[in-house]
Amino acid sequence: MKDFRAVKTELACYAVIIFAAFLMGFAIKNLYDPVNLVTGGVSGVAIIFKSLFDIPLWLTNTLLNIPLFLAAWRLKGWNFIKRTFIATVSLSVSLYVLPEMTIAGDDIFLSALFGILSGVGTGILFAVHATTGGTDMLAALLHLKIRQYSVSQIMQVLDAMVVLAGASVFGLGSALYAMIAIYAVCRVSDGILDGLNFSKLAIIISERSKEIADSIMKNMERGVTAVKSVGMYSGTERDMLFCVVPRKEIIWLRDIVREYDKQAFLIVSDVKEVFGEGFIEDISPK
Repeated sequence: MKDFRAVKTELACYAVIIFAAFLMGFAIKNLYDPVNLVTGGVSGVAIIFKSLFDIPLWLTNTLLNIPLFLAAWRLKGWNFIKRTFIATVSLSVSLYVLPEMTIAGDDIFLSALFGILSGVGTGILFAVHATTGGTDMLAALLHLKIRQYSVSQIMQVLDAMVVLAGASVFGLGSALYAMIAIYAVCRVSDGILDGLNFSKLAIIISERSKEIADSIMKNMERGVTAVKSVGMYSGTERDMLFCVVPRKEIIWLRDIVREYDKQAFLIVSDVKEVFGEGFIEDISPK
């Protein structure tokens, strides 16, 4: 039964990967390509090759990724590339089968903005530990040789080179709009990742910390940690409570604190990564 659940979960993961790749393919084919927006990566190279040599997007994406995957398979093994392999194949398939549609017409600014669909797909893929290969994969491979630079730094240089190549072919104006698209994609993908793990940290200092902690644990079923603290001005010793809750529950927590002590000192801050019971329990890539 446990093996069956694991297989079912893995299949669901692959379905999510395919959906995300098709979102990216739709954005590349029907938003970026019609107005020659080169946003980096293999997809950007594919747009350049289509303009110069009339090579289909899906074919360039496939041919450029084949040697990268063979090298990654040899150096890092199948477990490292299997999800990215599914994503890359799905992206190539989407670029082949999706119909060409007029979405933003010739409006390059609207195309850059609505290219956030690519950001949605990217964010989903990152969340399940996958990418669409390309410069991500190449950066990981180059990192094995030039370890003084991070994968992120190498990837930024590679993408910048693609954008510059696009500027030389389509002009500086197109490259500037591409930067708008890149920014929008990054913000959306980061927002998706942060939204999955986003929580609130509450720090509570009160004379009735015991009652507040008991109410939070009983009514909200959330853990609370007490740390001995001393007010440096008054010299008074109190328990300082730490509690992490999903953002939608912070109002509930605040109401509990105010119910017991309207003079309580309450600090609420954003927490982007929370792992453990009640939140994300498994943090390792599959």
